[in-house]
Amino acid sequence: MHCSEVRTAISARVDGEELPPGVSDAVLDAHLQVCAECRAWGERARSLKALAAGLV
Repeated sequence: MHCSEVRTAISARVDGEELPPGVSDAVLDAHLQVCAECRAWGERARSLKALAAGLV
């Protein structure tokens, strides 16, 4: 799985949406275990969502 696909899936997960077709939670989690860049991207996405939520 490519990082760009994982980041789309992370975005969906953060937003509470369904994961893209062909991406399961297990596949996403497995990639995140081995890819520090995607883990960091996910942390930034979650932080940004929390910050945005505080603005409303």
